[in-house]
Amino acid sequence: MMESVCWSVRKGKGRIPMKIGFIGLGNMATAIIGGLLREDTALSSEDGNVTVITAANIIGSAKTEATRQKRAEQFGIAVTASNREVAEAADVLVLAVKPQFFPEVIAEIRDAVSENTLVISIAAGLTLERIAGLFDRNVTAMRLIRCMPNTPALVNAGCTAVVPGPGAAEADEALCLRLMESFGRAIVIPERLMDAASATAGSSPAFVFMFIEALADGAVAAGMPRAQAYEFAAAAVAGSAQLVLETGRHPGDLKDMVCSPGGTTIEGVRALEEGAFRASVMNAISACVEKAKAL
Repeated sequence: MMESVCWSVRKGKGRIPMKIGFIGLGNMATAIIGGLLREDTALSSEDGNVTVITAANIIGSAKTEATRQKRAEQFGIAVTASNREVAEAADVLVLAVKPQFFPEVIAEIRDAVSENTLVISIAAGLTLERIAGLFDRNVTAMRLIRCMPNTPALVNAGCTAVVPGPGAAEADEALCLRLMESFGRAIVIPERLMDAASATAGSSPAFVFMFIEALADGAVAAGMPRAQAYEFAAAAVAGSAQLVLETGRHPGDLKDMVCSPGGTTIEGVRALEEGAFRASVMNAISACVEKAKAL
């Protein structure tokens, strides 16, 4: 069970459990909700009582009936077609729609979001200042946090960049981190690094999937059955990443461990360098960063 943080809220004379609302119920929202429920995420009230988040704490909206029904059946959460209904109910509001839909969605919910609502955006490219502006609010007075999770969150192996806004309290940051850590790592960074983090963690899984596919294609060319080739390739990539994270050693140092003098691996490294492997990856990250700035 996760370490707990203050999360209960006062309404009127009583104290009630916090509602976490999701506008948008796509892959990232699904990952967050799944993590919260799967990991028995616990948040505590000021009086010391600990409450585990359940489906009863969550409400979400989506454009299509099919998506709403799917998430309701999958998680047992409350769903609605009304974004405004979610905004009015939520104490923590996660904006999980694509960046191009933010102006439309925020215009719909702007006056339904309380000053006390913690708003979490998971949209690429939209700055804290811009999001606050869409709400017609000053960013220094709004409880607003930007996050960028990635698709491995779907299997509890996510890596999320977290940028607290100037109006977010320490308790808001702590709460957001607990939510994001329910499905992987969460790392606080300054906003100036968000585009780089989005590219490195958010976009890069696509590049890794391409690499796994290419590794498997090479194995198939050498005679291995495709299903087995995918298993070997994916396991090797997952294990290599875990080795970097758990040892803290420089990736180049770990690469050198594998490259015996005159061996097979160094021949493969040479072939990759002839194809500008590292330069191509760096160019891909740069392309993602430039696109994010243009959103």
